[in-house]
Amino acid sequence: MATTTNISTTYAGQFSGKYIAAALLSAPTLDKELITIKPNIKYKEVIKVLNQTGIIRNATCDFTATGSVALTEQILQPLEFQVNTQLCKEDFRSDWEAIEMGVSVFDNLPPTFTDFIIANTAGQVAQQIETNIWSGSSTIQGQFDGLLQLLVGGTGVVDLTAAAQVTSSNVIAELTRVVNAIPNTVYGKEDLYIYVPTNVVKAYQVALGNANYQFNAFTGFAPLNFQGINLAWCPGMPNNTMVAAQKSNLFFGTALLSDKNEVRVLDMADLDGSQNVRMIMRYTAGVQYGIGSDIVLYSSLV
Repeated sequence: MATTTNISTTYAGQFSGKYIAAALLSAPTLDKELITIKPNIKYKEVIKVLNQTGIIRNATCDFTATGSVALTEQILQPLEFQVNTQLCKEDFRSDWEAIEMGVSVFDNLPPTFTDFIIANTAGQVAQQIETNIWSGSSTIQGQFDGLLQLLVGGTGVVDLTAAAQVTSSNVIAELTRVVNAIPNTVYGKEDLYIYVPTNVVKAYQVALGNANYQFNAFTGFAPLNFQGINLAWCPGMPNNTMVAAQKSNLFFGTALLSDKNEVRVLDMADLDGSQNVRMIMRYTAGVQYGIGSDIVLYSSLV
């Protein structure tokens, strides 16, 4: 017989932080570290942007201050979010997992289901985080302003109007437009990416196959690279959008290791005599960019 486990009053503690980490960092954009992750932000963090011009002059024997220095800032302020769900243990008495609950009238939520619901909730949070990173809007419940929202109209951002639909017929031309718009000061940087959604990846794979990129165009997955620049596949991006930027110029912030992130499973039997179990998750998340003039935005939003 399997050992029955009582959830007791709460499920919380050090390990709960790992569920939050899984929820946040399994979003593909974060899991692959395609942007810079800034953890442990209690409230907000200031990103300093330094711009120096005219600082180089012919040498003299004296110290003469020349040129200009402009210091601006971007604010990365993660918002707080929560997940609250309630389950009734009665619903699982007739399930195939019922044996895990034992024969006592004081049934416990199946331990395997407890693990499942935590993992499933974390997965849904990760999916929402991935979408929010790119397409989020703080005017909608459960979302923060995504990078596209911040970049549209952003100071200095290089704006390109997107094609009505990126297809295998035009994807090479549209990617070329993005590459041509990348500032010379950024082009060739090691951490430069062109961030693309799923429909662009699909179109590019078909285009490579049609061009006989592989010996057998119908097997395998061609490298996500265009003219020497890595393509970063970000499922959270909406169709027909692209962003060319350095990883070091895009930021995701969270209070990952602080007390603003928690996971709890509460068995309400000891509190109100009910058969309910509550799932509680709290976390913070937000994004920001640094230097707008180093970023190319390809979108129908411009």
